[in-house]
Amino acid sequence: MKYIQLEPQGDIAIVRINRPEALNAMNVDVIAELSKTIDILVADESVKVVIITGAGERSFCAGADISYMVNIEPMQAERYATSAQAVINKIERLEKPVIAAVNGFALGGGCELAMACDIRIASSNAKIGQPEVTIGIPPGWGGTQRLMRLVGPAKAKEMIFTGKMITADEAHQIGLVNKVVSLGPDDKVPPEVKGDPAKEKERAAEVAKILNKKLMDECLALAKEITKNSFVAVKVSKMLINRGMDSDLETGLRLEIYGWALCFAHEDRQKMMSAFLNKGKK
Repeated sequence: MKYIQLEPQGDIAIVRINRPEALNAMNVDVIAELSKTIDILVADESVKVVIITGAGERSFCAGADISYMVNIEPMQAERYATSAQAVINKIERLEKPVIAAVNGFALGGGCELAMACDIRIASSNAKIGQPEVTIGIPPGWGGTQRLMRLVGPAKAKEMIFTGKMITADEAHQIGLVNKVVSLGPDDKVPPEVKGDPAKEKERAAEVAKILNKKLMDECLALAKEITKNSFVAVKVSKMLINRGMDSDLETGLRLEIYGWALCFAHEDRQKMMSAFLNKGKK
């Protein structure tokens, strides 16, 4: 594929949007390739956790392709949004846990893509927002619905109505991201470099790569923690949480009982319980 890189790492798969010259914006080809990639991951039983990120250090995904949208008609716009929502919904419904490694800009459709993931980890240089109103449209790839469910309607309205970007730390404070990965004291630009534009630029590029590596290491570490557990139990837990968000409490609790009981049919449950009991006897 031209725009999507699929990098298997054992039972973890990294999906990378590879269009850095356009800040990884999602045109129709990116959407089509991403949809095919998710289909591959659905069928691949060896993959237990998926990480989605963007190529380079500047952007996770800058959203929809404005150069494409500027001249299209309403019917084309509807097809564009429908295809984008379809793949984003597919990611949300994927049985495997999905982690968004938010490196740099996650704007518009990029924010909407990240929100469809189960867990979001951001680098400290991330900028997140729904700026669609600044170019004459509302969010169209799920932003008006998922953002309010994650941060509440008042904060969602503030972000969408103003179109302003927020920092990774602000996103963490409102619960939009789970964790922020920052540089250590040894990663900053050294004093002797300051004042020399060429050296500052070179060092800044090095630091951005270090930060991005730390972000991916953090996401991989989390993914490995998840893969240690029962895949069936994790898969059922994801389904229960997603279904419960749009159900009343009584319905959600009843679904939880069914999901809980269903896991008793799988042999890994008995093996893990027996291992736990035997460990306690040692």
